[in-house]
Amino acid sequence: MKKLQVVSLFAGAGGLDLGFEKAGFLIKWANEYDPTIWETFKYNFPRVELDQRSILDVPSSAIPDTDGIIGGPPCQSWSEAGAGRGINDKRGKVFWEYIRILRDKKPLFFLAENVSGMLHQKHGKAFNSILEQFSDAGYNVKYDLLNVNYYDVPQERWRVIFVGYRKDLGISYQFPSPKAPLNLRDAIWDLKDSAVPAAEFNRTKENFLKVPNHEYMTGSFSTIFMSRNRVRGWDEPSYTIQAGGRHAPIHPQAPKMLFVEQDKRIFVPGKEKLYRRLSIRECARVQTFPDSFIFKYKGLADGYKMVGNAVPVNFALAIAKQIKKDIVCLLKVDSVVDQGELILV
Repeated sequence: MKKLQVVSLFAGAGGLDLGFEKAGFLIKWANEYDPTIWETFKYNFPRVELDQRSILDVPSSAIPDTDGIIGGPPCQSWSEAGAGRGINDKRGKVFWEYIRILRDKKPLFFLAENVSGMLHQKHGKAFNSILEQFSDAGYNVKYDLLNVNYYDVPQERWRVIFVGYRKDLGISYQFPSPKAPLNLRDAIWDLKDSAVPAAEFNRTKENFLKVPNHEYMTGSFSTIFMSRNRVRGWDEPSYTIQAGGRHAPIHPQAPKMLFVEQDKRIFVPGKEKLYRRLSIRECARVQTFPDSFIFKYKGLADGYKMVGNAVPVNFALAIAKQIKKDIVCLLKVDSVVDQGELILV
């Protein structure tokens, strides 16, 4: 039996792709528009064809037939921390491009991932429209808001996951059961003594690192950063790994930040040297990327961005394993033919 094949949209560095690959899927084709990510993706997925155009410029005919489509359309426009313009923002509108491709290609299944902010009441009309369009495209859709910490990821990170199966398959997705949460000790304890500060202007020290990407951004901390405690202990899960290095969590070697007044914290006096940001490799560990996955960048900001925007690998793996089980079990007992010959034979 050939592997189930998937097409990856908005691939980023490839966290979702790697999770599906680990579950036994073949990544056949991917699309990513950000040039700061291309080298990383090509290095880690050398056999995957990478389309580098904006999704707006990719006709459905240019995308290979596939068993599944996976991807997380850009999430900034849905973010509760940002302007929150949702589908009215040009970045939010690419969700319609995802649906356009889904409608045209009609794969057996799809997976879409996004931030929890899209469930905010102010986006209700747009959210319901998305569900209707998924249905109109021919899919039975399930969605849920999940904390990745309960899916083998040592981090608190809430994400909305949509999984759709083509209606003629006659099945619906059931999300995997949660597991015991992991913590920072599980993820990065062995790296605690080998991190390296970035070079001047937060450029990489790539050729001087014993552990790839194990370097951290230096510089001042903003008043926004200092408004909250940013330290989690070894036996706690990490705070959410964000896409900006200046907002990276503080390493658990440091004591919790002290409360001064509303929206103001300080580092414990005399312990200031312990307060460093997690390195890019530590953030990648928290996102469950293996150390063999190398991030390519000149400035550390691009490294943190790639890691923070990724879907945690183990979370993707948990979702993908259930999809594979459902589809393979179905195809063993039924012959499902639509739009020509199935990819899986």
